[in-house]
Amino acid sequence: MPGVTPQGERMIPPARAACQAPAALAGRPFRPSGRLACDTMSDRDERIAELEAYHRDEVSGCVRCSLSEGRTQVVVGSGDPDADLMFVGEAPGYHEDRQGIPFVGQAGQLLTSLIEGIGLSREDVFIANVLKCRPPGNRDPQPAEIASCEPHLFRQISLIRPTLVCTLGNFATKLLSGRPDGISRVHGHELPLVIAGEPVLLYPLFHPAAALYTRAMLSTLEADFARIPGLLAAGPGAPAPAVPEMVAVGAPAAAAPGAEPEPTGEQLGLF
Repeated sequence: MPGVTPQGERMIPPARAACQAPAALAGRPFRPSGRLACDTMSDRDERIAELEAYHRDEVSGCVRCSLSEGRTQVVVGSGDPDADLMFVGEAPGYHEDRQGIPFVGQAGQLLTSLIEGIGLSREDVFIANVLKCRPPGNRDPQPAEIASCEPHLFRQISLIRPTLVCTLGNFATKLLSGRPDGISRVHGHELPLVIAGEPVLLYPLFHPAAALYTRAMLSTLEADFARIPGLLAAGPGAPAPAVPEMVAVGAPAAAAPGAEPEPTGEQLGLF
């Protein structure tokens, strides 16, 4: 069954969008276009300015739930505010809470490597989380926290207008798909939806931290990531081209001697 946005909009599979990303150039890694030709520069500038204002006025000082009481800072998101590709994770962790940037711990190092493995960089995409504040001890997000924070994510999607939204783990996948299916069942299977009024292709992936817990999952993540350039080129609602070869991804670098370890939590929503 289609899901429902916080604004009451039903997320239903749309027809293929009239404006689509160009196909990958032969022999060269595909990079997001930044914005399609049908999106005027003035519209782009207005959306970016509105996103910056929303982050500043509504997100950076948010006190909608009790997580605001224990955070070091809000982790709004980072990357290209006009990106065609957006990643949505679960919640900030220890290092993210202190640096104010999503995915900078060990899982973030692996995510960066996976992104680079398909010829992109973190500057080419936008990375955010369902929750903008770290849950104590990295525990799973609670329903009330998700309900309080999800309008921020939907607003980000409506202003960034990504072509492809990759959800990382169970919480992001269930929230944006509006379906109860777990990530183990739906990973690597794209789903065209309308989210916050925008046609997007939802592409569920295992959370990179899952590969840190279970190393055998790394090959699954690599294979699922390898389809991203084709999905970007096809646009929402279209079948993806053949899977390209992907650069092998190694384990994230070991922490520097003397570095403060990242506290662990249950993180049950990764699988």
